[in-house]
Amino acid sequence: MNTVIAFIFMFGLLVFIHEFGHLIFAKRAGMLAREFAIGFGPKVFAFTKNETVYTIRLLPIGGYVRVAGEDPEIVELKPGQHIGLEFNESGKVSKIIVNNKSKHPNARVIEVENADLDHKLLIEGYEIDEEDQKLSFEVDRKAFYVMDEKETQIAPYDRQFASKSVGKRAMQLFAGPMMNFMLAIVIFFIVGLIQGVPVDRALVSGIQPDSPAEEAGLQEGDEIVRIEGNSVSTWDEFTEIVQNNPENELSMTVQRNGETEPISVTPKKLETQGMTIGQVGVQRAFEKSLTGTVKYGFTRTYDTTKLILTNLGMLVTGQLPIETLSGPVGIYDATDQFVKAGIMTFLMWTAILSINLGIVNLVPLPALDGGRLLFVALEAVRGKPIDPQKEGIVHFIGFALLMLLMIVVTWNDIQRLFL
Repeated sequence: MNTVIAFIFMFGLLVFIHEFGHLIFAKRAGMLAREFAIGFGPKVFAFTKNETVYTIRLLPIGGYVRVAGEDPEIVELKPGQHIGLEFNESGKVSKIIVNNKSKHPNARVIEVENADLDHKLLIEGYEIDEEDQKLSFEVDRKAFYVMDEKETQIAPYDRQFASKSVGKRAMQLFAGPMMNFMLAIVIFFIVGLIQGVPVDRALVSGIQPDSPAEEAGLQEGDEIVRIEGNSVSTWDEFTEIVQNNPENELSMTVQRNGETEPISVTPKKLETQGMTIGQVGVQRAFEKSLTGTVKYGFTRTYDTTKLILTNLGMLVTGQLPIETLSGPVGIYDATDQFVKAGIMTFLMWTAILSINLGIVNLVPLPALDGGRLLFVALEAVRGKPIDPQKEGIVHFIGFALLMLLMIVVTWNDIQRLFL
């Protein structure tokens, strides 16, 4: 149950922060954000606030912010169509009744001759059975379509995604991944405040029971200064040498209480993620420092980003097989292990996943933020936008392929768990 709660919290937090970035910058740019959704599929919960419908949907495989103009509008008024109009106190159209007009006895029914709800905000037409006099009706900027008794706010062109400058559109698309990186920085900062930040030196803070380090006589507070006669100045150098020498005896020089002592350690062999590495069973030392904690938040985010990008490059070039990818099932299984390891480990895992989500969304593939940013960049270079219908087709195909990849990855996760 702890794992289920932790997974729901982690998934909700990562998606919420990502989509919140899109939402905030859409509103700052003056775009009409129609929906803020966590998940896909049927609605489980929904409420409306400040023009935006906030929904939680059934399938926990992501989320989205639907901005006016990014997808085809639901309603289009055509010549000859009969509609009902309701008006506000200023005399402007406040509701456009598309069907079920009998349920709105106070609506004024007209036959449409022309409607411009993008620029002029005007509807022209004739009253039923009075076609000798054309009437014009000014439409309020926040009027609603009413279809099947469901209200949808109209979107004048200046509130649509396409009406904004290249810079504002690019920022709105980039804001989601940006917020994921910012979340990671904050989480690493919190971890640093609670447990301290890692010491750069190869300083030991703890020894695992029945480990090669305990058998060799390593003690808490020891600092490894030399291995096989070569100086060691950082923890990363120490761990790299140990990991590269499974079951190979290593001669180390440690500094203890101001004196140096020779120690021989044989790292045990450990299989992890298809690789064989050495491990001696020591814990890294930490220290508490406010300035060090602030620095740690940024440097740890940078180092993690660089590592993920390296692995992504290896995946693209075929150096890593697709079987190494994990979907929701694999992430849940890993989350279970990290939850058991403690709250700090779980927080670190959440930060890593947040960075991963930010990077993946910036990959220039259709349907992802990176793919949409690519189209904005092409528009900036060409000086004119790509045909929205063609762009929509590309993103639809890309989304279908991503769903197919998700199915393949999930099947691989299931095989690893149960087969």
